[in-house]
Amino acid sequence: MTRKSIAEGSKAPDFALMATGGKSLRLSELQGRPVVVYFYPKDNTPGCTAEGQDFRDLYPRFRRRRAIILGISRDSLKVHENFKAKHKFPFQLLSDPDEAACKSYNVIKMKNMYGRKVRCIERSTFLIDAEGVVRRVWRKVRVPEHAAEVLAAVAALAKS
Repeated sequence: MTRKSIAEGSKAPDFALMATGGKSLRLSELQGRPVVVYFYPKDNTPGCTAEGQDFRDLYPRFRRRRAIILGISRDSLKVHENFKAKHKFPFQLLSDPDEAACKSYNVIKMKNMYGRKVRCIERSTFLIDAEGVVRRVWRKVRVPEHAAEVLAAVAALAKS
């Protein structure tokens, strides 16, 4: 069974995952502020590191717009803690080892790697407004300039 893609204008699927800092975080408890949820394949890989660093570098500008940033992968909380500390990420990383959120957002895909099929997270970002509605969806994200594009969408959301 293929899961339906998340459509812009639909209610964001809720999730509760363990976050860096050892606390459980539930998406629905963040209503009242825009939330950027970015799914990425794996900590400490070049693309995922660059993506996190780009969100980190623009973080003060996201904060000025009251936006919350959450990064999600299947990595363990321990790996996330080290990754966050190493790169000084000011936002939470969430661990989804059972792929519950990944499945809800339909980001698990089959990919050819070195001649064999593997299940992995397709780099994807979702902008959720203060009411919990998905306003923008980016699939098959290319890292360069992506965080800046998301920031522009957050700014446009604030003006609407």
